[in-house]
Amino acid sequence: MVNIRLQAQSTLAGTGAATVAVKYGGPMDVARQVLRSEGGIRGLFKGMVPTMAREVPGNAALFGVYEALKQLLAGGTDTSGLDRGSLLLAGGLAGAAYWLAVYPTDVVKSVIQIDDYKNPKFSGSIDAFRRISATEGFKGLYKGFGPAMARSVPANAACFLAYEMTRSALG
Repeated sequence: MVNIRLQAQSTLAGTGAATVAVKYGGPMDVARQVLRSEGGIRGLFKGMVPTMAREVPGNAALFGVYEALKQLLAGGTDTSGLDRGSLLLAGGLAGAAYWLAVYPTDVVKSVIQIDDYKNPKFSGSIDAFRRISATEGFKGLYKGFGPAMARSVPANAACFLAYEMTRSALG
């Protein structure tokens, strides 16, 4: 939740709008302000339901696709002989599968986390999903998808390759 607040602030400030005031001085300042004015510790967990709705199926897709692709590329269940290129490919495509599976949930999570505490636009995750869908259509649920995918594919490719190399080095 803290990073979403800082990202939203940076996005608004980066638009060139002269009226945008910087609200947070950093992660600890976000936490302090949320604790003080948004329901205490409960405020730090705002958006936990859509976060879990993203993480559980997203990680199932991530690891399931990764293992399935490794086996496909290896031609069987023994994937120990795969080269680095194959591991990078499997990891990158697994990262893409993660976001394809859950991106609308991430959009809902983000709007819930930056919603105004005292005058909220949304009554909850389902309301946010319905209202985004109704006002912006399918495209509204995929705002920012390109940059997320552009980050996810190489990041997951590198992460899975590093995991496999470390696992191999440790025996």
